[in-house]
Amino acid sequence: MRVVFAGTPEPAVAALRAIVASRHEVVAVVTRPDAPAGRGRKLVASPVAQLAEELGVEILKPVKPSDPDFLARLTEIAPDCCPVVAYGGLLPQAALDIPEHGWINLHFSVLPAWRGAAPVQHAIIAGDDVTGASTFRIVKALDAGPVYGVLTEPIGPEDTSGDLLARLAESGAKLLVDTLDGIEAGVLEAREQPADGVTLAPKITVEDAELDLSAPAQRVDRLVRGCNPAPGAWTTFRGERLKVLAVRLTDEELKPGELRATKSSVKAGTGSKAVELVTVQPQGKKPMAAADWARGVRLTDQDRLGPEA
Repeated sequence: MRVVFAGTPEPAVAALRAIVASRHEVVAVVTRPDAPAGRGRKLVASPVAQLAEELGVEILKPVKPSDPDFLARLTEIAPDCCPVVAYGGLLPQAALDIPEHGWINLHFSVLPAWRGAAPVQHAIIAGDDVTGASTFRIVKALDAGPVYGVLTEPIGPEDTSGDLLARLAESGAKLLVDTLDGIEAGVLEAREQPADGVTLAPKITVEDAELDLSAPAQRVDRLVRGCNPAPGAWTTFRGERLKVLAVRLTDEELKPGELRATKSSVKAGTGSKAVELVTVQPQGKKPMAAADWARGVRLTDQDRLGPEA
């Protein structure tokens, strides 16, 4: 099939590579406009746009997918199908109607669980044991279209959202190509999602990522892993924000927010057992080992994590 691929961030790159290597022809790529990045805030093309440029594929960067010029160009290209991975734009019905076989989305959950922008993060934060990926035809309602294929992936006790998303991006790329193959061959039928089991996975904001150290240690650990690498779980120390990028569960008893440091470790109290701080990132600095951070700030017995009383 002649396809137009839509995607933006790094997790979409594996799928684009897989489709390019398949029997399908990628005739164009749709991605979000260049965005400011880094300290200099220079405009940088998305990872998908960078790969498309290397491949010599036409790149479309509409500010909105409803832009008339974009819709006109897509109509001219007349793709058979439009595979999508984490594009990040709301597709209007006018765009959905152009390809004969519709827009086929690779979503990183087992639908109808975790519909929305952050399914992998929410699966970890909720304590799910298993997640996966689904391919489905995009309809107007959020992630509610009929499903073509599903795969599952166990969530390990130390998995971060970055770890899990990297694995799903690779396995999901194959699922997406298999789905395109099945659609082209006419042997794959999409099935409507069940009405039961719908959960939502909205974008995780910085406010959502604040640690509640009165919560049980397991919940603290899941929030830290679910928010790594972005937006990064955080708390406060001496009135300044401190990102907590990795923790380890312990059997020690400390009051919520209480800190105890040795030469090689730093532990913080929660609503149950203490957690060991493994990697932290003070405001304005790079990530560092928590023990190095503790030596640098010279912890006192009065110091604690969390809002000051």
